[in-house]
Amino acid sequence: MSHFEFTSSYFGAFVILILSIIVFSLIVFLSSKIGSKMANKNSERLKLSIYECGPEVVKQPNRINIHYFLYAILFVLFDVEVIFMFPWAVDFKILGLFGFIEMAFFIILLSIGFIYAWGKGAFTWQDIR
Repeated sequence: MSHFEFTSSYFGAFVILILSIIVFSLIVFLSSKIGSKMANKNSERLKLSIYECGPEVVKQPNRINIHYFLYAILFVLFDVEVIFMFPWAVDFKILGLFGFIEMAFFIILLSIGFIYAWGKGAFTWQDIR
């Protein structure tokens, strides 16, 4: 009959992992219970409203132009292009002609996407008023 040996180098890390999971779960459980017991149950409208100086807040429709999001997506797209081009530029001599052809193909594909977005009017600003 073999006995379980505690000589593994990972046994201490495993015990610490289990203890930290137990302590984390205990803290989350206790904080939620204590918070719900100590929370103020007063539901007056004035106390629950958003505090702002001046007149009472009136809900208005969202008037954010969708073109902001389109510009953000296009910025991220072309920003990622630079992230891919930097390692290529660092190892340009090592990659040789194959690396140059691959990067040229990559830039051509992104240019086609840019021209397509431009043709669809993604860069024209439309006023919402």
